[in-house]
Amino acid sequence: MPLDIFVPYWGDPSLLKETVASVFAQTNEDWLLTVIDDCYPDPSVKEYFATIDDERVSYQRNESNKGITENYRTCVSQATQDLMVILGCDDVLLPNYVDVVLQAHRDFPDASVIQPGVQVIDETGQVVRSLGDSVKRKFVGPKTNATTVLAGESLAVSLLGGNWLYWPSLAFRTDAIRKVSFRDGLPIVQDLALVMDIVLQGGSLVHVPTLAFSYRRHSASASAATLTDGTRFAGDREYARIAEDLCRAKGWKKAAVAARVRWTSRLHAVTLMPGALLSRNPKAVKATFRHAFGH
Repeated sequence: MPLDIFVPYWGDPSLLKETVASVFAQTNEDWLLTVIDDCYPDPSVKEYFATIDDERVSYQRNESNKGITENYRTCVSQATQDLMVILGCDDVLLPNYVDVVLQAHRDFPDASVIQPGVQVIDETGQVVRSLGDSVKRKFVGPKTNATTVLAGESLAVSLLGGNWLYWPSLAFRTDAIRKVSFRDGLPIVQDLALVMDIVLQGGSLVHVPTLAFSYRRHSASASAATLTDGTRFAGDREYARIAEDLCRAKGWKKAAVAARVRWTSRLHAVTLMPGALLSRNPKAVKATFRHAFGH
């Protein structure tokens, strides 16, 4: 059973090639790769894939730019295998990734989501660790070095306390991800929203601590940029309200409180206050203080 690997593409062609090379470098060759180009204005990408002679690889180009959420939906709709991953177009699979997730799927066939071990890299490929990553791993992520199945309200409390998942590294049971939908209007936090919808519907997650993935974080990424103008915080608050209502309707009182408190998100805002003040940007200062101390 091959792993369906989808890459919704929009970005640096050189990093995309590094991502594709990491797929070819897998010790387990039981994979399929589909790249869906969201009409990126660089003809070299199409030319690059024309040179690849491998029946496992497929390249498609949208006729017009659909945006990331719609491109994600396209990936899900085209999956043909039991297990799929929506890989970032600048992330890197370590050589054991396919082995790790396929083995986890064999061991836990009922699990909806698989989270392998992840390291964070910067623009140059150097391994880095931010304060936010360290706090989430220490205080809200799984507290064991063993493979663990997580589900129900306890998983919801953990994720809403601080989203410790790394979206592009997640492998999904295809039938499970098709039971939910990407929420419109939440482009920055749609990963958490989707996984939470799976959890609320009874899905489980397997955390496999074996390191198998390099997640690239850019200092000038969309997530980082939206922190400056406050739109990321606005998205966090909007989804927190949605999650709180969903959890209360489910009878998950602790999870509803976690959504309301969202303590790691508030703590992150506190750490950004000095920079916001030094920027002398009233909008950034207001957004940061509001998120840290608002209702």
